[in-house]
Amino acid sequence: MKHWIEAARVRTLPLSVSGIIVGSFYAMSQAMFNWKIVIFALLTTLGLQILSNFANDYGDGIKGTDNEDRVGPKRAIQKGVITPSAMKKAMVLTSLITLCFAILLIYFAFKESYLLYSFIFLFLGILAIASAIRYTVGNSAYGYRGYGDVFVFIFFGLVSTFGVYFMFSKEIDWLLLLPATAIGFLSVGVLNLNNMRDEESDRKAGKNTIVVQKGGEWAKKYHFFIIISAMVFVIAFAFLNNFQFDQYLFIAAYFPLAGHLLRVHKNNNPKLLDPELKKLALSTFFLSILLSLSLIFFVSDIIVNVFLGGR
Repeated sequence: MKHWIEAARVRTLPLSVSGIIVGSFYAMSQAMFNWKIVIFALLTTLGLQILSNFANDYGDGIKGTDNEDRVGPKRAIQKGVITPSAMKKAMVLTSLITLCFAILLIYFAFKESYLLYSFIFLFLGILAIASAIRYTVGNSAYGYRGYGDVFVFIFFGLVSTFGVYFMFSKEIDWLLLLPATAIGFLSVGVLNLNNMRDEESDRKAGKNTIVVQKGGEWAKKYHFFIIISAMVFVIAFAFLNNFQFDQYLFIAAYFPLAGHLLRVHKNNNPKLLDPELKKLALSTFFLSILLSLSLIFFVSDIIVNVFLGGR
């Protein structure tokens, strides 16, 4: 069990649900909410992330990409604690469980009234499962051709945030594009850090990530662009959504993000970037929580109710 928990990479899970949290609370701020949608959206997203982690372990393991040159934590297949056959079975089981969660999510969101929407989201669910597997598995794995950033941005940014809100509202709110893009960029930032850390070993193994293709210096500039852009987009969302002064509590999450950027700027050894993955992932989750709370609470109201007894 310990090895399977390690293979699931628990530290990546908070990041994966950030978009679901923001989209759900945005719906709540408009008096739309359904706990069944939230719960099964979270379970589906967690299933996709775990499946992606299993597939990454399997794909990189059997291709030899995870070898002695790799900088980060050793993976399950690389260490020999889980066999490729067992990991493949786990991928199939996780895919089926995730698909069941997705079907239940679609049912609770649309019931019998929106069949077209149900089919569209079912297609997206199957596509997401296939994409999670094909990231590193197979001869045409897109993660080996530099398209991993696109997958992460679309599914853990746009689809998760827009998708869960649409399940509540049955319509698109284009203002949500700003935080959805921000979450997507921050999620891509975690992947970019991973690829910066592994640039040398990935190049030797023939894994042509965007960092391998463009180089480390370009990747650092790219990293600054997506993280700073994400911060700007959230500020723009708050402004256009007419946030009051005490709803800008989410800016507290900008301090660890700024510290992260400073450490990346000073870094001259990509191998030392590994701790930053966890820090950026947790900072993104922290930002999503604070932004979500800002959508439904005023800090002044909390102070009055908690400390002044509602006066």
